[in-house]
Amino acid sequence: MRNITLCSLIAVAALIALPTWANAVSLPTIQLGVNETDNPRQIAATIEVLLIFTVLSMAPAILLMTTSFTRLVVAFSFLKHAMGTQQMPPSQVLIALALFLSLFIMSPVFSKINTTAVQPYLAEEIELTEAFTKAVNPLRDFMYKQTRQKDLALFISFAKMDKPQNKDDIPTSVLIPAFMISELKTAFQIGFILFLPFLVIDMVVASVLLSMGMMMLPPVMVSLPFKLLLFVLVDGWYLIVGSLVKSFGV
Repeated sequence: MRNITLCSLIAVAALIALPTWANAVSLPTIQLGVNETDNPRQIAATIEVLLIFTVLSMAPAILLMTTSFTRLVVAFSFLKHAMGTQQMPPSQVLIALALFLSLFIMSPVFSKINTTAVQPYLAEEIELTEAFTKAVNPLRDFMYKQTRQKDLALFISFAKMDKPQNKDDIPTSVLIPAFMISELKTAFQIGFILFLPFLVIDMVVASVLLSMGMMMLPPVMVSLPFKLLLFVLVDGWYLIVGSLVKSFGV
């Protein structure tokens, strides 16, 4: 009973002291609203912030559409299936490898974007529209070098536009899808080449097991160690990564 009475007294004292403590400590507040302004620069700055956040939200799609990431990750996926290693290496590892290789391959492009667009814009030497144009040009040059003329012609015909005289006449909305299907075609060609040596091993192992009458033994179980041995002996990661990087002209 005494404990209950003591707790009640402590609670009442805390309630009495709460307003005093609240007045002594200032708490931050957040306010959102739309106010009038006579300075057009404030409106422009707000719109620029919204555009920057929009671009950041689309960053994964931009990474997939306009860089070397697609070719790399598709080629690594074909390699994983050709070896038949199931969950090894994990998909997260292959995606991370493709991401960092993309950063390495695209570093000259990103450096040029930073020099010609980002830094002048942060120094308030150019406006947002001009900075965007200068940032897109290095990416356009990269995509144009990796895009087949056949794919460009396909999307130019879909857009029903006149034949462009040079690469500057090609809209970015036409260049990006053409670049994407070119990257997918190149990645599938690389995947086909990667499959060939491992397919030969599977066929040889299957023929040997069939000739020995071991029809109930899965050939994949026997061929997997030979695939790994071949991959290690030829230093497979060195050859594959080196060939993929060189395919971009680096």
